[in-house]
Amino acid sequence: MTNSELIIQNWGSGVEYQSAWDRQRELHHKIVTENHPDVAVLLEHQNVYTAGRSTKPEDRPTDSSPVFDIDRGGRITWHGPGQLIGYPIVKLAKPTELVGFVRTLEGALIQFCEEFEIKAGRIEGRSGVWIADEKGARKIAAIGIRVASGVTMHGFALNVCPDLKPFAQIVPCGID
Repeated sequence: MTNSELIIQNWGSGVEYQSAWDRQRELHHKIVTENHPDVAVLLEHQNVYTAGRSTKPEDRPTDSSPVFDIDRGGRITWHGPGQLIGYPIVKLAKPTELVGFVRTLEGALIQFCEEFEIKAGRIEGRSGVWIADEKGARKIAAIGIRVASGVTMHGFALNVCPDLKPFAQIVPCGID
């Protein structure tokens, strides 16, 4: 990040995706054009699927659920109650250093999980935050970021206590 100031905004729970997406783009525009301080938005969405640029047709819901096709990386995922969403909208010191920014987010989420005595970590070759134990590897946090004009958009989804049934309707993050 290049700004020394970071504003944290809590947009609450039950936030409709389109409204949050519009507000996120407004903040992005202000940071790009007005030297507005960086912003980290925290919220909980209503039930929604979002499909990144790499989403394949077979990843999509098996029912008639609506899907927002968006301009972040990655594939399809679900957002909804019981999931903490974070949208860090920040100007990167090096706009081409997206991988480093994603690793920083992963590290912060791993540390956050540790605060709740959850042993989380990374898995080689995969983005996001994982729990790996005798039950196998399970993704606890997905990350999908886009950088435009040197400023990040989109962010992370941390599964806190969601109903996992919506994930059964898709191939989340391309992982069967």
